[in-house]
Amino acid sequence: MKAYEFPAQITSDGQLRLPEAALSQLNAEQVVRVIVLIPETTDSSEEQVWSMLAAEQFLAGYSAEDALYDTL
Repeated sequence: MKAYEFPAQITSDGQLRLPEAALSQLNAEQVVRVIVLIPETTDSSEEQVWSMLAAEQFLAGYSAEDALYDTL
């Protein structure tokens, strides 16, 4: 499988607009696999939500029997 990397744009109607240079490398009607990478948000509230969710999931697996290891 070949991989090409290039910037693209999502249009207002939800279409993924590819650069002409990229389109020239692809055959018409060819099935492709798409991976979309977007910049991470800098929203600290979103990061806090993910951190809380991770902590909750981690602690959900903690049982009373695990307290034995707290004293080591």
